[in-house]
Amino acid sequence: MPMKTEDTPNILKVQFVEITDAHEGQRLDNLLMKLLKGVPKSRIYRIIRKGEVRINKGRCDAKRKLVIGDIVRIPPIRVAEEKEHLPAPAYLKKCLERDILFEDNAILVINKPAGFAVHGGTGLNTGIIEALREIRPESHFLELVHRLDKETSGCLIIAKKRSALRTLHEYFRGDGVRKSYLALLGGRWGKEKIIVDQPLLKSTNQSIERMVKVNAAGKASKTLFKRLSLFQNATLVEASPYTGRTHQIRVHAAWLGHAIIADDRYGNSEIDKEFKKRGYKRLFLHAQKLQFAHPISGELLKIVAPLPSDLQTLLDNEK
Repeated sequence: MPMKTEDTPNILKVQFVEITDAHEGQRLDNLLMKLLKGVPKSRIYRIIRKGEVRINKGRCDAKRKLVIGDIVRIPPIRVAEEKEHLPAPAYLKKCLERDILFEDNAILVINKPAGFAVHGGTGLNTGIIEALREIRPESHFLELVHRLDKETSGCLIIAKKRSALRTLHEYFRGDGVRKSYLALLGGRWGKEKIIVDQPLLKSTNQSIERMVKVNAAGKASKTLFKRLSLFQNATLVEASPYTGRTHQIRVHAAWLGHAIIADDRYGNSEIDKEFKKRGYKRLFLHAQKLQFAHPISGELLKIVAPLPSDLQTLLDNEK
C-alpha cells in the first residue's frame, strides 16, 4: 500500500505497487480508486490519460485488467486523511468466529447476526466485513459477494479470492444462486403459495431514509411466498426471491397486506405493538438457505443457516 511522506502530510511519494492475487483481474481505475481515498474520479482518469500512471513502465488504459506480477507506478498525489478506525465490538467478533457455515481457500459463508450492517458507512463505525478483516489480519483478500439488510440475519458469502468474487458476482447477476428466507408475516395469510411479480422503485429523496415502493416505473421484481405455519395472529413463510432488489421481500410482503413482523419501514404498527409488548422488536427475516456451484471447483453447495435463538423462541411461544 502507498505510504505518506514525512515532510508533506497527505502527499504520497511515487509508489510502485506489485499486483498479487488479491488484485488479479481488477481494472486499473478500480484499483486506484481504492488506493487513492478521497481523490476525485476525474483526477484519477486524468493522471492515467496523461501517462503519470504506468504499468510495467508503459502507458496504460483505465480499463486494463491487472495480472499477477504487474508493477503499477502511482504518482505523488494528495489523498484524504484516514479516519480513526474503531475496533469492532467483542460480541460481533465472537459471533463471526463462532457462526461459520462453510469455509475453504476461496469463500467464507457466515450466519450473519442481526443488528450489524454488512459494511461500515455514514454513522457506522464498523460492519461485518471490517470486523472480519480485523479478526483475520493475515487474509489479504476478503470482500462481500452480496448484501443483507442490517436487521436481517442468515447466510452471507465473503470471497477470499478475486477470481471467486468475479464468478459469484456473475451467479448473482443471473440465476446461479437459489436463495430462500424465513419470514414471519403479520396476520393469518389464507393462501398456501403465491408469486408476487410487482416492479419496485427506490425513493429518490435523499433527505429521508431509503424507501422502496411498488411502482410501474420500477425494476421488475419477483418473489415466491410459501406458507409454512399458521399462528394466532401471524404466518410463517418461506420467501424465495427470483430477483435481488433492495428490500424486495419486505415490500412484496407488505404489498400482500401481511408485512413482516417488526419491520419499522413497511410494517403494520398495530400488529407490531402486540409483539413489542411481549418483548419482541427485531425484524423477523432470516436468510436461511443458499444453493450455488462452488466458484472454483463447481461442486454444488447447499448451505443452511440455523434460525437465531430469539426468532426460534418467538416461534416456539406462538405454537
